[in-house]
Amino acid sequence: MPRRGPPRRKGRLSVAIPASTVSDVPHLREKTYKVGLIGRASAIFRVDEIIIYPDEPRKDQRRDLNLIATILSYMETPQYLRKRLFEIKPELRYAGILPPLRTPHHPLGDKVKDLKVGEPREGVSMSVSKDGTFVDVGVNRPVFVPNRRIPVGTRVTVRVISVKPELRASLTSREEIEVYWGYRVTASRATLGRTAKNGDFNLVIATSRLGEPIAAVMDRLAECWRSSEKILVAFGAPARGLREILAQEGLGLKDFAHFTVNTIPNQGTETVRTEEALYATLSIFNLIAD
Repeated sequence: MPRRGPPRRKGRLSVAIPASTVSDVPHLREKTYKVGLIGRASAIFRVDEIIIYPDEPRKDQRRDLNLIATILSYMETPQYLRKRLFEIKPELRYAGILPPLRTPHHPLGDKVKDLKVGEPREGVSMSVSKDGTFVDVGVNRPVFVPNRRIPVGTRVTVRVISVKPELRASLTSREEIEVYWGYRVTASRATLGRTAKNGDFNLVIATSRLGEPIAAVMDRLAECWRSSEKILVAFGAPARGLREILAQEGLGLKDFAHFTVNTIPNQGTETVRTEEALYATLSIFNLIAD
């Protein structure tokens, strides 16, 4: 089947954002809108993983971690699966203002006739028989996955293998899909330094107004980027940059990252919000990667 959609990145791209990203706005509606911008930026620039990390060790940030993770996960889930996978939660009270991702795994077609052999789809198992599992993939009839007994309510990725005379699919994985297939969400309980170390990244990039101007390191960074399989780009908080956040662990920027870059040199505002830095930074790195 011809590829339909943007290609997957050659390497795995993760971004790390602090739990306090939403701390500078008081109302849930504004917090939801802010997280929506992060989700959109991540999808636009083909981020594979969004990591939310605690950045204020003296505070209990579990509420903000959970809020950001829940909203981002809800955004990433195809619309036709949300009612099956998400209960009514206070964190999703303003989910209606979230922008749609419109990524390849959020198809608009909702009829069997819209399916093509070889097409991947996200689904949720509906019922299990001795011969296999029926899976909801967002059309007016479930697909049958033969010889696989999948617990009801489990989210899976399938590939259509037959439309007529029977609607059938086989299990597959994101790694086997040739187009960008959305992001995963990780709510880390570890500090940023530990999160980066545990992730075993080949390339770690810190974004900071204290870093080298991006133009000065572009060539070196591009060379490292293209040879790395796992890349982490870390962002600071509204009130504190990465230098202050890492200092709480006894780390400096040089201890943490291979590159510390300023992607918005000569910024015209005193501060740059996390979601704004995401758009500015990922647009530049998108050019580097290609």
